[in-house]
Amino acid sequence: MKDFFIAECAQHENKVVTSTFVVVSKQVKPKKTGEPYLALTLGDRTGQIEAKMWDNVDDALDAFEQDDFVKIKGLINKYKNRFQLTIHKLRRLGDSEIDFSDYLPKTTKNVDELWQTLTDFVSGFQDPHLKSLVQAFIADPQIAQAYRNAPAAKTLHHAYIGGLLDHVVSLFRSCDLVCRNYPQVNRDLVLAGAFFHDLGKIHELTYNRSFSYTTRGQLLGHMVIELEMLQEKLPLVPGFPEGLKTLLEHLIISHHGQYEFGSPKLPMFPEALVLHYMDDLDSKMESMRAHFEREAELDSPWTSYNASLGRPLLNSAKFLAPKPQPEPEPAPPEPVQPVTQNETLTLPSLDISNRDKTPVPVGPRQDKF
Repeated sequence: MKDFFIAECAQHENKVVTSTFVVVSKQVKPKKTGEPYLALTLGDRTGQIEAKMWDNVDDALDAFEQDDFVKIKGLINKYKNRFQLTIHKLRRLGDSEIDFSDYLPKTTKNVDELWQTLTDFVSGFQDPHLKSLVQAFIADPQIAQAYRNAPAAKTLHHAYIGGLLDHVVSLFRSCDLVCRNYPQVNRDLVLAGAFFHDLGKIHELTYNRSFSYTTRGQLLGHMVIELEMLQEKLPLVPGFPEGLKTLLEHLIISHHGQYEFGSPKLPMFPEALVLHYMDDLDSKMESMRAHFEREAELDSPWTSYNASLGRPLLNSAKFLAPKPQPEPEPAPPEPVQPVTQNETLTLPSLDISNRDKTPVPVGPRQDKF
């Protein structure tokens, strides 16, 4: 078990830590002097952190590569309101020296329960063609295993083992609610689109050591891969309507919603529009949740800059939480007024008006022994 996780940076700010990480990315860049320095992205199951190595770089240049595990000693500090690690020492680790579960984040939800929820939704489809098609994918053991384990993205949202399944089940639930409010929308078609929209991530992403793109994923992208997977399974459902196939293909290629976000077509019918907005909402809500979780120990309700959303975020729950009231200070003692030269100190008077005025008899004086 690691001694230090990236999520604990706030507790170790301006301190030197020694821990192990997976190298998510590695770049060699020039300093202003022309000498090289290392710019790394390091990861563990709680997040990622940017790291720089300025000194003794020549010894480390060829000592490790991307996706290797490394042991690092360095200083945790902040730069532009984000934590970073300045590396003092570094060495590559062998697989026998690490516990893989320390490095890849994993859903905290029960994967079996999520899978059961997904299959229950599909079992409730009214359209026999859509139901048979989706069940053909679910019945494929390789696809089912990958669907249960794959992340939904490399970094932007649901970037953890089981993230794809978590994201799709969340989409099923939200799309189901929206379809109840719009009875003209074909619920089965929307949910089928939700099942297929990120299915290609199981081949687009690799997640053995860190989350990165496969060569096929980098060259084609998950939408093209999904269209290919769809073509492979359609023969298993004889008589599948050609028009329904075209609608599924449009759901896949339009779900990003904008040309600049990678969709070659904009959503052009109600089910495609619902899928796009629900997908966009779910990914953004997860991005916010994860950011709040990473910075839960910060006192400020404002987070650091969120790159995927392009803004800092306000944790409204933390903002509205009652602030602890300071203990009231004890009242100071009343000051003693000094007596000036012109004042006479008055003592309480004794009332002798009612004292017995009878003289006291005095006996003869006695000498002491």
